[in-house]
Amino acid sequence: MNITFIGAGNVAWHLAQALDSAGHTVQQVYSRRLQSAVQLADQLYNAEPTQSLDFSRSKANVFFIAVPDQAIASLVTRLQLPVHAILVHTSGTLPIELLSAFENTGVFYPLQTFSKAKALQMQQVPFCIEASNPETEEVLVSLAQDISRTVYLVSSAERKVLHVAAVFACNFTNHLLSIAYQITLQENLEFSLLEPLIRETINKALAGENPASVQTGPAVRNDTSTMQSHLDYLSRSPAEKEIYQLISQNIQKVSREL
Repeated sequence: MNITFIGAGNVAWHLAQALDSAGHTVQQVYSRRLQSAVQLADQLYNAEPTQSLDFSRSKANVFFIAVPDQAIASLVTRLQLPVHAILVHTSGTLPIELLSAFENTGVFYPLQTFSKAKALQMQQVPFCIEASNPETEEVLVSLAQDISRTVYLVSSAERKVLHVAAVFACNFTNHLLSIAYQITLQENLEFSLLEPLIRETINKALAGENPASVQTGPAVRNDTSTMQSHLDYLSRSPAEKEIYQLISQNIQKVSREL
């Protein structure tokens, strides 16, 4: 397939290179900042960087929108595509109907966290596909299968639920780790001391059917004296103290329901 990427951020950076390596041709890379488009195009076989959203004469068959969610609606109104082109977005939360001004549309959502500086095994990334018609669905599933071993048909409603779960599993988990890092840093302790614990926690959570079944710590033991000691320490950090209290209460609630 001939492909154009509208956006040159973290998702486009990995997805464009994966499709290029799988034998597809990325024709163009668009970005508001031309330098960003140039940087991604330089990683591809024969892509042209551009700041224009007029693709009416493009040879591309599939156009990927990979920009922040809040920018998609406005971008779509300015987009000019060839007749019968396929337009997809890569958002985890926005519905396919956002692209309804065009005939052949879809969603090509990689369920993963992306950073340009961090290499990924794209074959291990699950892809959630949705399409406006069977012909478009066939194309998108085929593209996804070219770069990943895990491809699902997922509706907009289901994808939104997955994205909520992903925020807890990824973004919130990472934020909690950043709090742990700050606690060790302010006490001149090595964060690396926690690394074996973090790895074992993740491995154990993934090994079982339900992570709640392997929950440990003072909350699940109802160790009120230890919890109070922790809350006393966190008194100088009201936000972190509140997070500790809310999560501890939720752990106790879930453990009672098991």
